[in-house]
Amino acid sequence: METRKRVLGLEHPSTLTSMANLASTYRNQGRWKEAEELEVQVMEMSSRVLGLEHPSTLTSMANLASTYQNQGRWKEAEELFVQVMETSSRVLGLEHPSTLTGMNNLAFTFWSLDLKNEAIELMFEVVEHRQKKIGSDHPDTIQSIYTLHEWQDKVKKKGPDRKPPRRLRFPHHHVRFPYRRVRSLPRR
Repeated sequence: METRKRVLGLEHPSTLTSMANLASTYRNQGRWKEAEELEVQVMEMSSRVLGLEHPSTLTSMANLASTYQNQGRWKEAEELFVQVMETSSRVLGLEHPSTLTGMNNLAFTFWSLDLKNEAIELMFEVVEHRQKKIGSDHPDTIQSIYTLHEWQDKVKKKGPDRKPPRRLRFPHHHVRFPYRRVRSLPRR
């Protein structure tokens, strides 16, 4: 990264990629402050150099939001994920994999903020679009279906005072999800 900074300059896209990769390594190691510092730099420089609607800028914003999530900073994560989702759906389209990942991550943030019905409604949309775009057998779709059913069951168990959102009927209701994998989210 230091060589790229020196040779290419601090704002060169390859330098920004190196910085983002190092921030990702820090995030994977649980070094949240170091990851956050680099991600803020990458996001600010990407916005300035590439523009707010560039896919790399949106990725840098989503990465920072994930770091906020990992630190339990849900409101900050929500603000960034909403911005990423809105921009991504406008620029890339509602069914683009990056948009759907952003929606998925925002749904998890809503759930953590105790906005259960909003989380379920958004995850419902993610499932519908993923089924249409990548199919019911894709691991990302299966994970979203699993999460949606898990959340719906938890809301249903809360009692009749909580109105459960609509429920999906899936052809793959028999699928047992063998592992938990959601991009950029902490495991529980």
